[in-house]
Amino acid sequence: MENCMKKVFLFVIFLSSFTSAYTTNFLITDSAQNVPVRYLISRKTPEKINRITDAKWFQMTYISVPLIVTGSLVEMKKEPFRSLRNEYVPSFHHGYDDYLQYVPIFALVGMKAAGVESRSSWGRMLTSDAFSAALMATTVNVMKLVIDSRRPDGTALNSFPSGHSATAFMAATMFHKEYGVRSPWYSIGAYTVATATSVSRLLNNRHWVSDVMVGAGIGILSTELGYYFADLIFGKKGLRHPQYDFDVTYSDMSSFLGLYMGFTMMPHHISLSPEINFNTSTGSTVGVEGAYYITPYVGVGAELLASSIPMKIQSGLSVPSNAHLESGAFNTITTSLGAYFSLPISKRWYLGSKLLAGYGNFQGNGVDVVWNDSETREEVRSDFLKMKHANFFNAGTGISLSFWAKKNLLAKGFLDYKVAPVNIQYYEASGSQSYQESRQTLHSLTLGASVNIVW
Repeated sequence: MENCMKKVFLFVIFLSSFTSAYTTNFLITDSAQNVPVRYLISRKTPEKINRITDAKWFQMTYISVPLIVTGSLVEMKKEPFRSLRNEYVPSFHHGYDDYLQYVPIFALVGMKAAGVESRSSWGRMLTSDAFSAALMATTVNVMKLVIDSRRPDGTALNSFPSGHSATAFMAATMFHKEYGVRSPWYSIGAYTVATATSVSRLLNNRHWVSDVMVGAGIGILSTELGYYFADLIFGKKGLRHPQYDFDVTYSDMSSFLGLYMGFTMMPHHISLSPEINFNTSTGSTVGVEGAYYITPYVGVGAELLASSIPMKIQSGLSVPSNAHLESGAFNTITTSLGAYFSLPISKRWYLGSKLLAGYGNFQGNGVDVVWNDSETREEVRSDFLKMKHANFFNAGTGISLSFWAKKNLLAKGFLDYKVAPVNIQYYEASGSQSYQESRQTLHSLTLGASVNIVW
């Protein structure tokens, strides 16, 4: 496993270095000759790719279907994201998401009633929205009934998929369909509200990340199908702006700001001493990332990320026979900045890489010894191993594949690598309680996706 991960690390570094060198060469050539953006591959291939990505079926499914498929796959590995929530905001409980999910619908009806012209007439819009709501509600409720997934807080067996997320993204897509024609920022605002609703469901411990991803995909796809059925019924009747949804233009710049989310792996065990060793498992990373492109190929940017890596102690130290050791997680918060590179494959697809360096904070939760009290029958825990917070420098790189979905929306898949020398300080609670030090070089690999506002 460790050798395999090393090969992946080397591949990421090689490909990002290649992309960086290639885009830098483009920068020099284009600056000198003042020629248009050049593509990585031949001109004919981008044209074929463009025909596919411009097709209506692709435009209807390119966001929703990947969300549903990815969410279904994440269902098998959903615990790391809940662990991240439990590590940083375990007491978060607010009910505003019950109302936030409907904000785009209220805005849609309110603006329409106020006379602000949208894509459709009242009749066409209400028909489209009725189809959308019926498809969404039927799909979500049937899946909840059949799948019987328990909520993370243990309260019910109707967790998968998230109805709040489906409603919020259905409403946001309705608003986008009707008012995205006036300004892409209407769409951005609606989808920001929908995203906030889904994130709140995670923070409130009411849903797993797989629930909200599939719910969002169902909400978007239901609306796309609802408007498609209404288009078949009405034809051109009551249609004010028929081309806005696919008639987009793209500039050469691809500056972006977005949400970052992925699975994070450490490819080795961590040994603090001959008696104290940790095995790590797949964790999660979330945060924000953005970059400003000075040229079509080279930009400067930064990221702020929070990670949680589950750990299990393998200790040679003795514990009572009726007790067991319970480990926390390796938690880090990092901020990094540096150079970003983007190489166009077609007008909508980009290959990217980055070279970053920054600063971080390591927060080890330590290890508890846990047992059941023989008299009260209650669980008792005490410190076994304590860890001290530590600051560190880190460096990283990565490769990404981006799809420019709309004029101001970019979807990205990525594979990022980070290395950080960390001085872990710890002490055994049963010992002298004086800190010992262990110098570790922590490598991490994050596979994930991000949704970005672009300009």
